[in-house]
Amino acid sequence: MTEEESESQGLATNKRIFINHVDSYSGKSISKFLSHCIVGASLDEIEDEEDAASVRSDGIPPKEGTYKIIGTLQDATKGKPDWVQEVIDLSEKEKMLEHLSECDVVVYDITENEDQIEEASWAVSGLHAELEHFESQKMFILISTVMTWSKSKPVDPDDPEIPFTEEDYRRRKPHNNFRNHISAEKLVIKLGKTNKAKFATYVVAAGLTYGAGENMFHYLFKTAWHGEADALKCYGNGMNVLPTIHIKDLAAVVQNIADSRPKTRYLVAVDDSQNTLEEIIKAVSQNLGNGKVDHITKEDALLSKSLSQPEFDMLLVNLRMDGVYIKENMNIRWIAEQGVVDNIPEVIKEYKKARGLLPMRACVLGPPASGKSSIVAALCKHYKLHHIKIKDVIDEAIANLEKSAARADADENEDDDGKAQEDQELLDSINESKESNNGRIENQYIIRFYRDKLHSMPCQNQGFILDGYPKTLEQAKELFAADDEEEQEENSKIPVYDKGTMPEVVLSLEAPDDFLKQRVMNLPEQVVAGTHNTEAGLTRRLADFRSLNEEDNTVLNYFDELEIHPQHIDITKETEEKNTNIAEQIIKIMGEPRNYGPTPEELAEAERTETEKRLKKEEEEKEERERKEEAEAKMREEREKEWENRLDEVKRQELELLENQAIPLRNYLMKHVMPTLTQGLIECCKVRPDDAIDYMAEYLFRNNPQVD
Repeated sequence: MTEEESESQGLATNKRIFINHVDSYSGKSISKFLSHCIVGASLDEIEDEEDAASVRSDGIPPKEGTYKIIGTLQDATKGKPDWVQEVIDLSEKEKMLEHLSECDVVVYDITENEDQIEEASWAVSGLHAELEHFESQKMFILISTVMTWSKSKPVDPDDPEIPFTEEDYRRRKPHNNFRNHISAEKLVIKLGKTNKAKFATYVVAAGLTYGAGENMFHYLFKTAWHGEADALKCYGNGMNVLPTIHIKDLAAVVQNIADSRPKTRYLVAVDDSQNTLEEIIKAVSQNLGNGKVDHITKEDALLSKSLSQPEFDMLLVNLRMDGVYIKENMNIRWIAEQGVVDNIPEVIKEYKKARGLLPMRACVLGPPASGKSSIVAALCKHYKLHHIKIKDVIDEAIANLEKSAARADADENEDDDGKAQEDQELLDSINESKESNNGRIENQYIIRFYRDKLHSMPCQNQGFILDGYPKTLEQAKELFAADDEEEQEENSKIPVYDKGTMPEVVLSLEAPDDFLKQRVMNLPEQVVAGTHNTEAGLTRRLADFRSLNEEDNTVLNYFDELEIHPQHIDITKETEEKNTNIAEQIIKIMGEPRNYGPTPEELAEAERTETEKRLKKEEEEKEERERKEEAEAKMREEREKEWENRLDEVKRQELELLENQAIPLRNYLMKHVMPTLTQGLIECCKVRPDDAIDYMAEYLFRNNPQVD
């Protein structure tokens, strides 16, 4: 359609379209879809893929002629999405109404957040009150839910399988928990009848949405992807029919309404499927999980924390609906017209891409005693990947074969019998091979076990790290050989390989033999006991490893040829540089995890562990502080005591010195002074002179033996 034709039909070449909560599942998907759509594109017949790209491209939208997205945010702390032109602040209602009036189309989705029902009712009422001031026609589209039909009586009581269509919308009866939704629907339809030339309103009763990162069925996809549950839970008997629609197909319906302004004001948006809940759960389990489904009662289902009450109500609805109008009158290039079950591979692929759940595959190689297993274990814990060890692979494969063979007599199912018989024959062949090879399993069987393991759903979902395998060039070629003979790319010298199991990162731990022997010698005896790490055993294993990894004939050359260049890591630096940690080095090489991240339970456990560590550290610091204070006090007391002792010793020594210095004077006095002085005192007592002192002086002068 040309620009002149668009203007003649009243279509603006650049329409402003408002969508509430552009950061929610539905709002994000619809707004992003419309931001890539050229105004009026749905009015033209889509003849080829290039035309389709203009309608729903995932790349950069054309700058001219596309819908300009205006919206609100559910989480105000988030930034404006790239495809949104402007984000409106919800705090001031009057300004928000002005923004809505400036938009050509206003879309409100009330399927995810019940709080949006009141806002949608306010918005349509506010716009209706201003319709006399509109210079051109405004459009209001309410995306509601098929739950407003949940309690409707069958079109034909004798044939309950006849589906509801748009023509039956006046007979619809809502689920008890969705009465507010039908009230909003009635209000929108009513206000659209006042002046259709200036204000057109539409209600879209959307089926349960799926696709992109999933919303309603996310708990199913997530449980299956993790692979930790024994089976996916199906509520009740699972025979209820769920009306569904892919979220991008719902966005295409909104696009068609905005472009074509249909006369029908109430539209049913569902795909052609009539899938039951059990069929959907089985499809997810078989294509993403272990294929098992377990039925539980509705009462037990209510105890599940994975679902909210509205989601639970939707999964138990039993409705057959047919969107006749959108199929006959709208130009939609369907993503999943036949429903989720028939398109499950594409839906799962889309889910993984939207959630960033891409498997991580790595291979860690290296000589014996280089610490491969401990490093791989740390990496698997960090990235939540599967640790692939040769012993575990063999033990698991043998156990599965024995379990399958044991069912040969018990099961009557011919298909199961055939599989069990094949497994029994394989098990017999392996046992015969072990007898003729001194208990060793031949390489062909090990390769088969590894290929089965790497192609298993858990490894394909989360990813894996190979621990020390493959060991040889031949093993690598057999292990990663493509199942089907794929055509080699033109002008490419890279051999064909299995892209679903080929490691993205190959790591080679390197160290000299002397270092490895010394490392084992430093291990405690109880750790080495019963292992191959005895002196003779380690020497033999190192010799075998070196012979298999000569410069011209090493498994690393295989990866080099495929341009998956191994990263060489010198583990001797770990002891030389205390701050260097091999696992942390590898984490930097592998990058960020590509999974759901820690669960709430894991976050709580990590927080608890961190709290315990912090409290323990604080307690240790307190004890250390008290110990230091006690030691300092004791030292201070000892120093004071020592000072006192030294002071006493100094005083004693001074006294002794004075006494020693006084001995000669004493002796002199006793010999030369005291006798004359004593005699003088006696004479003084006898004479009793008037001046005793003068008498004594005179006496001593007269009787001094040293004076003549």
